[in-house]
Amino acid sequence: MRSFVLALGVLFAATSAHAQSVVFGAGYADFSESDAKDQAAFSVEYHHRPFYEATRLSATWGGALTVDEAGDVHVGAGLIGTYTFAERWFVEGSVMPGYFSESEELNDLGGSFQIRSLLGVGYTLNSGNKVSVAITHKSNASTQQENPGVNSVLLRYHLAF
Repeated sequence: MRSFVLALGVLFAATSAHAQSVVFGAGYADFSESDAKDQAAFSVEYHHRPFYEATRLSATWGGALTVDEAGDVHVGAGLIGTYTFAERWFVEGSVMPGYFSESEELNDLGGSFQIRSLLGVGYTLNSGNKVSVAITHKSNASTQQENPGVNSVLLRYHLAF
């Protein structure tokens, strides 16, 4: 686990000069398992410059680190798509497979491999920075016997570079 987090940190540091944005989020995590402990959640994401851009659609790669109040951690990397509409408004979606570590047995999601999916809507400010609200879902996509999942809602700030 430490090696994986260290490698991801080095990756972010090495590519930060080419970053398009860093996204900070705060919200609430709701575990599907009734005995699990729902709590505040915090996230940091890195969105690289788009590798594909059309009139309204762009695609890029990125990574995300999510930590909740109890200390559960998910770190993942994957594909991010953004569709712009009505001038400054946008819809964002992403899929980021990665590693999950629960701090309490009650928050076990069925295994360490978890896929985080995100759907958000946001607004671009005059500065080029953005604000958004997003819903995320983490699950192992039934690759393990147990697959309870966790849903989160996040208020996010996108800091553009």
